[in-house]
Amino acid sequence: MTASHQGVTTTERPGQDRMSRLLMILLAATVGAAVANRFYIEPLLGLVADEFDVSNAAAGLLVAGANVGYVAGLVLLVPLGDLLERRRLVTVMLLLAGAVALGCAAAPALPVLALALAGLAMMSVSAQILIPLAASLAGPDERGHVVGFVTSGLLIGTLSARTLSGFAAGLAGFRLIFVVAAVLMVVLAILLNRTLPPTPSTRRTGYWTLLGSVMTLVKSESELRRRMVLAFLQFAGFTVLWTPMAFLLTDSPYDYEATTIGLFGLFGIAGAMVAPLAGRLGDRGHSARTVTISLTVMLASWGLLVLGGTSVIALIAGIVLLDAGFQGAHINHQRTVFAIDPEARSRINTAYMLAFFLGGVAGSTSAAFVYNAAGWTGICLLGAGLATAALAVWWITAPRGAGDVAESTDVAETTGNG
Repeated sequence: MTASHQGVTTTERPGQDRMSRLLMILLAATVGAAVANRFYIEPLLGLVADEFDVSNAAAGLLVAGANVGYVAGLVLLVPLGDLLERRRLVTVMLLLAGAVALGCAAAPALPVLALALAGLAMMSVSAQILIPLAASLAGPDERGHVVGFVTSGLLIGTLSARTLSGFAAGLAGFRLIFVVAAVLMVVLAILLNRTLPPTPSTRRTGYWTLLGSVMTLVKSESELRRRMVLAFLQFAGFTVLWTPMAFLLTDSPYDYEATTIGLFGLFGIAGAMVAPLAGRLGDRGHSARTVTISLTVMLASWGLLVLGGTSVIALIAGIVLLDAGFQGAHINHQRTVFAIDPEARSRINTAYMLAFFLGGVAGSTSAAFVYNAAGWTGICLLGAGLATAALAVWWITAPRGAGDVAESTDVAETTGNG
């Protein structure tokens, strides 16, 4: 299957046109904006509780509802990227996201807001359809770089969402950010619909069969299972850092205000800048080496972070290193699993990102208990333990004598499996 549009062809073989820089930027921006929808509510819970005259605990359930919506989207919607025409699918999802964002802005009561937020989080998984789509549109010699560039938008959206929503709330209450999000979703839907090439699917199967095939892929592909375990451990470590960050920074010796704390998310964005470089290294046959270095950097970062309990310089340096190591490994995991079966990239991403998300849940839950019991030192020990576990899994499960797995799968893909 081939399709040319805006300097991009979907044929997956060497020599195809390279993806335009403009399209990469648009995809990264859309991925970031879509995933940000899921996080806008988190710094606004106190305002919501006051607005609807409910307890903080009741308002806190909004985050749980959004997480349920996100998981539902991963399981029920992302696999559709292997069945339906993806440009149309993503356009519809972005427009629906705009509609439910307006529902959030206009919600007259907490239950209505909870339902709208769950729907918004569910539609935010359009980002997880766009990332495999970007891999399909890219040529084999640039796939890692493209996936890295587009995925960097996801991390930037995740880390900046709370800062942006807090700023908007300071201007006009909690509803403003959802109006802005609605407008942004509609604009991006129009731009993507005009810019993306058509990507018709040749698959003819039932919806429930499609969903069932996700588990079939997990059972049959050992490399997918391996990367899922690594994704779980890595994102658990990532959330172990960020979950108690506000508690650390509001306490002595920092005693920072909420606006200052929000800026710390921007330091994590510096780590996102490594993603395109990590992907490019994978394209050049150094994927396994890049993962090894990235996981080692994640482990080393906790040595700085433990000093960050009293030193802001060490804390910032540790944040940048942890995020850089996380991104470097994550991009090459995605690059590798997308090469397993180009016709099943959306379903593969469903499995991979579900493990990723569950790792985040495990990390944030354990971090809350550990911080209460052992403070910042306990958090750093937990994070270092997770990084050590990831390195151990990486080394113990490495194929012996197989060379760089990502490189070998790319060779197979470009010689006829794509």
